[in-house]
Amino acid sequence: MSQLTRDEKQKQKDFDEEIIPHMDALYNFALRLTTDPNDAEDLVQDTIVKAYRFFSSYEKGTNAKAWMFRILKNSFINNYRKTSKKPSQVDYDEVSPYYESIRAERTETSDLESLMFREMMDDDLSNALTRLPEDFRTVVLLCDVEGYTYEEIANMLDVPIGTIRSRLHRGRNLLKTELLEYAKKRGFTGD
Repeated sequence: MSQLTRDEKQKQKDFDEEIIPHMDALYNFALRLTTDPNDAEDLVQDTIVKAYRFFSSYEKGTNAKAWMFRILKNSFINNYRKTSKKPSQVDYDEVSPYYESIRAERTETSDLESLMFREMMDDDLSNALTRLPEDFRTVVLLCDVEGYTYEEIANMLDVPIGTIRSRLHRGRNLLKTELLEYAKKRGFTGD
């Protein structure tokens, strides 16, 4: 087993101080982008590896969270491009037990707790966010959920601030349209 050099130890210490405090925010953002906990964990892991690998290009004391979100967002886009070019694949051995189990089950659950949680607004909001096109969803999440300023988002996504404003406006309008039926059903609007 090799010993770490003093520079390697310092890099590890600096990385831990600057980056590790943002792990929860990274995971939450990854989960909102991927909508799958396992994919979110993979995306965060990929982001951490890249951040450590290129940590020498990070300027200590600057906005580490924004730097990490940018790496995560770029990794997500690159992964999406790779997988969208692959044809769909299904492993029959993996699907077979599931298919057999649901084929036999034709009953609805009467569990009160699951019915109650199914009706919660968070699920509707989360589903509405998931249906937004990725460019709009990313900006809405960064601004309205994570609380970043337009300037910070523009730097993270490497696009002009006018584009951020436009995407945010369009994303919010799309989200409003998605949630209008929800609001009407629950009496939140007079329509």
